[in-house]
Amino acid sequence: MRIEIIGTGCPKCSLLEQTTKAAADKLGLRYELEHVKDIKEFAKRGVMLTPALVVDGKVVVAGKVPPAAEVERLLVAATPSQ
Repeated sequence: MRIEIIGTGCPKCSLLEQTTKAAADKLGLRYELEHVKDIKEFAKRGVMLTPALVVDGKVVVAGKVPPAAEVERLLVAATPSQ
């Protein structure tokens, strides 16, 4: 699973990164996590509001930091079925 945090590195962006990493670790997911801070890349990924969470190329959250339980739910929903 490829996870991207889209944001400039502000406190909310960092919080989303920490929350997402903790959720993915708790779920035992195999993932790569990247924090994309290049503003030019935001539009390429369809992100107009930050922070944003992108899973396997799909924007699943933008403009807010959801609670940990919601991040877990989003990651489970994005996990391919075995």
